[in-house]
Amino acid sequence: MTITFKQLISAGGPILFILMGLSIYSIALIWERWTTYNRAFKGMNDLLRKVHALLKTGEIRQITELCVKSKTPAGDIIYKVISHYGTALEKRELAEKAVEWQASRLNRSLTALATIGSISPFVGLFGTVLGVMRAFRDLSMYAGAGPSVVASGIAEALVNTAAGLFVAIPAVVAYNYFTHKSNDFASELNWAAEQIIDKSSSGDFSNIV
Repeated sequence: MTITFKQLISAGGPILFILMGLSIYSIALIWERWTTYNRAFKGMNDLLRKVHALLKTGEIRQITELCVKSKTPAGDIIYKVISHYGTALEKRELAEKAVEWQASRLNRSLTALATIGSISPFVGLFGTVLGVMRAFRDLSMYAGAGPSVVASGIAEALVNTAAGLFVAIPAVVAYNYFTHKSNDFASELNWAAEQIIDKSSSGDFSNIV
C-alpha cells in the first residue's frame, strides 16, 4: 500500500502542523543568529592579530585608531579597555562586563533554539501516540480486519515522530555551534583584554589616547 504525501499530512493531524510551525521558527532563528555572528566575527581574528603585534611595539595610539575603524564588538571592547584610566582591577572589571554584555547579545534567542530542540521529539511522540490510539480504535471497528489495518495506521502515525526529529536535530546542532562560537568570542576577548591590562600595569605605556 502506497501512502501519499497528502495522506501523511492528514495522518499527522494538528501535531504535524505545530511541528511545521516550530520548524519554520527554528530556521528563522538560525538564519538571524547566523547573520549576527557573521557580523560580530567579521575581521575579528585579523583585528586581534594586529592588536597583539602593536602591543609588542607599544604603538597604543594605532590600536585605538584600529579599534575605532573596525566598528566591531571586539574593537569596541578593546577600545574601552585601552581608553580606561582606572586601575588594573577596574580595567579587568570593565573588560569582564563588556565581554559579558557582547556575549549576551550573541546568545540572544539561543534559549528558544534549545527549547525547540528539546521539546520537538516529545511533541512528535505525542502525535504518534495519538495516531496509534486512533489506529487501534479503527481496528476495533472492523472485527474481521487483519494486522494490515493497524500496521498502516501506525506507519502513518509515525510521521509525527520523524517530523519531531527533523525539527529537533538542526535546532540542537545550531545551538551547540552558536554556543561554541560565543565561548570562543569571550575567551579571545578576555585574553586580549588581559594582555592590554598587563601591558598598562607594567608601565610600558601611560599616554594611551
